[in-house]
Amino acid sequence: MYRHQVVMRSLHILLLCVLGAALLSSVLCNNGLGPNDCCFTLYPRRVKRSLVSTYYMTDFRCPKTGVILVTEKKRSICVDQNLQWVQGIMKDLDEKSF
Repeated sequence: MYRHQVVMRSLHILLLCVLGAALLSSVLCNNGLGPNDCCFTLYPRRVKRSLVSTYYMTDFRCPKTGVILVTEKKRSICVDQNLQWVQGIMKDLDEKSF
């Protein structure tokens, strides 16, 4: 009977260690230092300047570089930073901020 109790206690400790390791690994994975905002597809149409309140560039670690335009309604739209109309919006917003 004593041996059975030792085996059961050992199994409980092993189970707790496995559970603890699983919880710790999920916490460490959620706190990764990867990029937050990336563009995986770019919006194909032109966006009206009057709808855009601000913009920011995607993280350098993203697979595609781009610009994220933020509308007055807080909608984020990924666009190609090389397009002339996008550069015009960026320039206009930069000049407004000074």
